[in-house]
Amino acid sequence: MTGNDGRDGSEVLLDGRALTLARLRAVADGAGARLAPEARARMAATRAVVEDIVARDAVVYGVTTGFGKLSEVAIPGPKLRALQVNLVRSHAAGVGAPLPTREVRAMLLLRANVLARGHSGARPELVDLLLGMLSRGVHPVVPEQGSVGASGDLAPLSHLALVLIGEGEAEVGGVVRPGGEALAAAGLAPLTLEPKEGLALINGTQAHTAVGALALADALALWQTAHAAGAMTLEALMGTPDAFDARIHDVRGQPGQRESAALLRALLADSEIRESHRTGDPRVQDAYALRCMPQVHGPVLDALRFAAGSLGRELNAATDNPLVFDDGTMLSGGNFHGQAGALAADLLAIVLTNLAVMSERRTDRLVHPDLSHGLPAFLAAEPGVESGYMMAQVTAAALASECKTLAHPASVDTIPTDGSKEDVVPMAMGAALKLRRVVHNVRHVLAIELLCGARGLDLRAPQRPARGVPATDSV
Repeated sequence: MTGNDGRDGSEVLLDGRALTLARLRAVADGAGARLAPEARARMAATRAVVEDIVARDAVVYGVTTGFGKLSEVAIPGPKLRALQVNLVRSHAAGVGAPLPTREVRAMLLLRANVLARGHSGARPELVDLLLGMLSRGVHPVVPEQGSVGASGDLAPLSHLALVLIGEGEAEVGGVVRPGGEALAAAGLAPLTLEPKEGLALINGTQAHTAVGALALADALALWQTAHAAGAMTLEALMGTPDAFDARIHDVRGQPGQRESAALLRALLADSEIRESHRTGDPRVQDAYALRCMPQVHGPVLDALRFAAGSLGRELNAATDNPLVFDDGTMLSGGNFHGQAGALAADLLAIVLTNLAVMSERRTDRLVHPDLSHGLPAFLAAEPGVESGYMMAQVTAAALASECKTLAHPASVDTIPTDGSKEDVVPMAMGAALKLRRVVHNVRHVLAIELLCGARGLDLRAPQRPARGVPATDSV
């Protein structure tokens, strides 16, 4: 893959091996993609392996047999195409609200990237159509519920695959149409699936990986925002930055904590507010929500990096089954199992909940008349006549509490499926959807803190806050 990340509106070159989170996000936000020539050649080579199996009438799972519990049923040659179409139709059993367009675009790109890797035995024409749908804005309607992430995200990916054969539904130009009509409106034609290609389209982790990877990108931005909000609150409450001294954090040695403290030091430099109370302030230490920001925000960064590594690798993972190799070997395994993505999403939900809890506690100190260091009750201009930001803190409390419920890990749950052939499942899609909700909540909790912090700084005027604290007129 070239160095292009698609953020300038150009196409991302897809080779199955070098997709990054930045490139995924660019395509989710509207950039296009095209198949690299070397990936096209790899796909053609492994497709020849599948065609040879069909020609020899060999018995190979997913090519000339049924699926899952029915894998011991041999399928005669004249019914192999029907086998693939029936698979896609039967597995499109999802329910619930449609996935947002950004997540559907990420799914389209990820499935194309898996096929481009060359181990699925599918024709390059499948990738061409997937990328054509991306570039022309044909977005399948994909219900968000129905996947346990075991044999991959079978139901969501089947709804996506239906459109490739002219069935299902897709949105194009802001209008939801039958799949065939949507393709035609965009100047595209449906495909006839050849042996193994239905399985190649629906077997894998691309639905929960799409949701989780986009949520991760948002979470990285929220980590930065949490520091800006925390620094603003510290200033408004006339707190001390002494707890962020590098020596304190160096002797503990946790990398995320050290980076968090360094960021706070930079944000809080050159503060008139701090100088105004450096002497004569009886407080030696601030409350934990202020003083321990590096000790809480820091591990969040460490977790974000772990998740970025796990999900980043999953972008380019061969998650089909069976896998086809250019030496003619086909191997059946379990790369479709979504435990890696489920664990990453669960961890992110937990650590982001800690950001929400810290932020809500800081907001409470801003509005609480007994804790706000002289600010008016609830930051109101005329307390009593006005309620000020009282209910904003209540909203933050509600959202933080909901995050605590959502932080319960999905990946520890399992319900056997497919006649107990899939006896241990990761619930990866549920983990990803919970994470998306947590990200949504944390964004609002931090926004509330920023609003209250800005109001608090206004009330400290004419003293100016630190140079890194956002100006109140920009919040």
